[in-house]
Amino acid sequence: MEALDKISSAVSSFIWGWPMIILLLGTHVFLTVRLRFPQKSIFKAIGMSFRKDKNSTGDVSQFGALSTSLAATIGTGNIIGVATAVSLGGPGAILWCWITGLLGIATKYGEGLLAIKYRVKTAKGTMLGGPMYALERGVGSKFLAVLFCIFAALAAFGIGDTVQANAISTLLDQEGLFGPNFTGIPKSYTGIVVAFMVMLVTFFGIRGIARVCGFLVPFMAIFYILGCLIILAMNWSVLGQAVSLICKSAFSAKAGLGGLAGATVMMACRYGIARGLFSNESGMGSAPIAAAAAKTKNPVRQALVSSTGTFWDTVVVCALTGLVLVSSIIANPEIDYKDGAKLTQLAFGQIPYVGSIILTVSLVTFAFSTILGWSYYAERSVEYLAGRKTVFIYRIVWVVLIYVGAVMNLTVVWNFADILNALMVVPNIISLILLSGVIVSETRKYLWSGELDKETDEEIPLITGRRAEDAELTSEP
Repeated sequence: MEALDKISSAVSSFIWGWPMIILLLGTHVFLTVRLRFPQKSIFKAIGMSFRKDKNSTGDVSQFGALSTSLAATIGTGNIIGVATAVSLGGPGAILWCWITGLLGIATKYGEGLLAIKYRVKTAKGTMLGGPMYALERGVGSKFLAVLFCIFAALAAFGIGDTVQANAISTLLDQEGLFGPNFTGIPKSYTGIVVAFMVMLVTFFGIRGIARVCGFLVPFMAIFYILGCLIILAMNWSVLGQAVSLICKSAFSAKAGLGGLAGATVMMACRYGIARGLFSNESGMGSAPIAAAAAKTKNPVRQALVSSTGTFWDTVVVCALTGLVLVSSIIANPEIDYKDGAKLTQLAFGQIPYVGSIILTVSLVTFAFSTILGWSYYAERSVEYLAGRKTVFIYRIVWVVLIYVGAVMNLTVVWNFADILNALMVVPNIISLILLSGVIVSETRKYLWSGELDKETDEEIPLITGRRAEDAELTSEP
């Protein structure tokens, strides 16, 4: 196991290093330029995400689809991951993370558009979509579609299931977490409770997941952001210095902070971009699976709503986390910044009495919501591969592995999940590049022409054959 851990860790580090940075960031820039900077429509998109497209075809509201994708995207990586980027790449990593999120809005827009453009429906009206359908119907490659689903279904067991359950159980098992007399909650107890709660939610399919996420995502985001704002208010006197240091460190090897002065520009660039790419999942192909279920008038409307996911995840949440961490280091020079997890705990520990509670609740809700969001992605991938009847079996395994993940050490699982996530990117990026002309055409038709309220006249095709029969037998409740 030790040898396997070293090998998988090396492969994961390589894949999520410069190869993935070049592939994803290059796609972000390409789509940003070709789509004439769709980022400029972000505030219009935010307003649109809170409105319902009445009488539109779909399973859930646009906000419900966005909440599901945000639930899967906003996770422990937004907190611990950003802290790791700062500890390894220095303060400048925050700016590169932010820039990556800003550019990634264009890719998330393209993914959301293709999800609606190429979605299909069952005879019961249930919507199915995502990169697999864009690859099959748009690109004409069933092979790449199958590969994407295999990678997604397997990766979900790691990043979306076991490791999230492990993060929750490990956190709650700490002595003194909620006071000197708190001895910690046994991991087995946490595993049972989390598995039971996930089972209750996922039984109701996308409607149940979207309903819970629609409540959970705003709550957890507001709760966490409020904690960040309190810390920033406490560090107000050094906030300007923190912003200046972040900007200077991103482009100057001389700019640093204590031991962080050893972080070079290349290190800041690598760790900041890698964290931004991994955090917002733009280009990974996961979020479009949820976007395909949205009730929307045309593909561009949902594409705009989907793009706000990257904005909230990276441009807002990750940026706030970065400001909190860097300002806390400046205000408290004694803080140990070499350990990302410890750095976050010390930063939130500045809030008297409730700091650890805010951080704990945020981490637990972030991880739990990730399990819900990824369960939907995984089920849709399995359904594409083997039909709807197999989803029930997969769901049982999913719930069981939550308990397994809660009580086990999962270092190797993390590494393999990272590798499979990277493999998901490749077929999805192929669909985005090859279908970029379609994305431009639809954008011109609805956004650039000012026809955002126009309803599409394209029919959503019914799936046929075995997949249709399976969907008939076990449609969403």
